[in-house]
Amino acid sequence: MYLLSDDQIEFVRRDILAQGIQNEGLQQDLLDHICCVVENELADGEDFETFYHQRIKQFYKKELKEIEEETIALLNFKHYYVMKKVMLLSGGVLTALLVISFLLRFLYLPGGSIAMLLGAVLLNFVFLPLLFTLKVKENKTLLENITSGIATLCAMLMNLGLIFKLQVFPGADALVVAAFGTLLLGFLPIYFFTGIQRADTKVNTIVSSIIILSSVALVLILLRSPKALHDFNPPANESVLRSEQILAKQRKLAKRLLPTDGAIVDSKGKEINELCEKMKQFLLTCDTGSSTFDFANKGYISEMRAADYIDNSIDAQEVLIQIDTEILSYNKTLQHGLQKLPALGAINQRKVSEALNDLIQVQIIISQNYIEQSLKK
Repeated sequence: MYLLSDDQIEFVRRDILAQGIQNEGLQQDLLDHICCVVENELADGEDFETFYHQRIKQFYKKELKEIEEETIALLNFKHYYVMKKVMLLSGGVLTALLVISFLLRFLYLPGGSIAMLLGAVLLNFVFLPLLFTLKVKENKTLLENITSGIATLCAMLMNLGLIFKLQVFPGADALVVAAFGTLLLGFLPIYFFTGIQRADTKVNTIVSSIIILSSVALVLILLRSPKALHDFNPPANESVLRSEQILAKQRKLAKRLLPTDGAIVDSKGKEINELCEKMKQFLLTCDTGSSTFDFANKGYISEMRAADYIDNSIDAQEVLIQIDTEILSYNKTLQHGLQKLPALGAINQRKVSEALNDLIQVQIIISQNYIEQSLKK
């Protein structure tokens, strides 16, 4: 076994100090450990300094003082590794949930919205808080903590906007705008001007800033204002409004022709009509914020699927099932020559405008059947 001289031991001690290890206890522990390793592994005739510089690199990834930083973190933050494992586990689970959500929605299978919601909740309330907590412990300056805090806030606001959108809560658009505003006006300037001042991070900072700006621009390109929805998608609004106007005229005509008050007095037709009206108001409220068809003042129908709203409401799902059950019963008892009602179980896979039209068409057919049936008597 090779025996180190006093000069060689002093050489190791000075190098440990020069590499940023300030804690005296840790200095002594590292000195003892490194000297033992050298004495056990250094072969006779091999150059001590060359072997030492090669062997010391195995103690760290970038620099030796990482050991002191990790030691301090462990002493001050006892649950560091537990939180790190939980963070990594939650990150893997939420990634899997989001991938599953994409596949389900892409294939038009049920459960996509629920998987996305669970992934977003896990990201916002488990992964991001743990990531921020760990980063604060690793950061060295107040500015780094501020940057990490702003970045975490941006991500949380964006995910809250997604959760609000999926749950059809008010304020979803405001949260998304706040997230982008915080990103562009808070995080990006601090990140950019701090990064370009250092030669080793200048290029990466510029490239990352370009990627962030490009990503934000691409997301904003996909968004449409209510005015844009009206200008670029007028057929959807006009078609639904026209169908609703036809239904209103049909009911006025029935009221004049028949001694009843609304053209629907048979119990099954009346119940289906009320259920359709309830579903229409639900879809309109979720999509435009209003339960009426006053698109000029209350907003415009989007290009969202009805499933984006129905899948997140148990009441709406129950209403849809009830409508199809009543339609099946209505068609079985329908007199010969009258028009059967189409099933509506698949409207959650159609766009909101198409679903609304399907519901209105059912109401129109019910009214027409009642008029024909009454006039034959």
